[in-house]
Amino acid sequence: MKLNERSDATVDIRRRIAELGPWFHNLRIQGVETAPDHFLGDYPAFKWARFAHALPQDLEGRSVLDIGCNAGFYLIEMKKRNAGRVVGIDADPHYLEQAAFAAEQTGVDVELRQMSVYEVGQLGQRFDIVLFMGVFYHLRHPLLALDLIHEHVAGDMLVFQSLMRGWDTVPDLADDYPFAEWDAFERPDYPKLFFVEERYSGDPTNWFIPNRAAVEAMLRSAGFVITDRPEPEVYLCRRGQRHYAAEPPPL
Repeated sequence: MKLNERSDATVDIRRRIAELGPWFHNLRIQGVETAPDHFLGDYPAFKWARFAHALPQDLEGRSVLDIGCNAGFYLIEMKKRNAGRVVGIDADPHYLEQAAFAAEQTGVDVELRQMSVYEVGQLGQRFDIVLFMGVFYHLRHPLLALDLIHEHVAGDMLVFQSLMRGWDTVPDLADDYPFAEWDAFERPDYPKLFFVEERYSGDPTNWFIPNRAAVEAMLRSAGFVITDRPEPEVYLCRRGQRHYAAEPPPL
């Protein structure tokens, strides 16, 4: 490609990126950044750099589902690591359009579908790796989402990330307490979900922000076994068995 042709191509890429804005993922498409002024910095690349070592360098054709894929940063990273079938879902068609453009320009083959986490049963298969990154605190029904992931799509590994607030310690709690117990609930590190009635950080889709103890307890409750915490907000889990004191409601 000649110099003037490269310049024309870059102008076209910049124009298309602008047309598809605003972007939440800062991707590098043909050398052009999609969100260079992101309020979090180079996101999600800086986050990925903190836990990328915890996933296999060669995914050897394993299937991957990215729930809430946004503009497709993690989809592309999974394909770079030799993943096989890679599916991204998101409830927002705007993000899916961005992801389709990014995948096309990067030259990777991914499948994109518009659906919410509550609809994952429609996919009809389990995936070797499920990514559930930055979605949890945007859900009105977060534990239901984890139950549905466990029930329908989680095969081997769950990679989970959530915004967290509150204390970062995990208390040593009893399995049960008498009805008259109050003190345990007064602990600042007791598992908590902070409910956002209106909005948080200007975003009305932020609903429940957990502390660390709540994240870990809810993952266990949904049947996931935590195997690693390579980054403060990121957990690697394997699919285990759910245990109920009573028969669970149908999913």
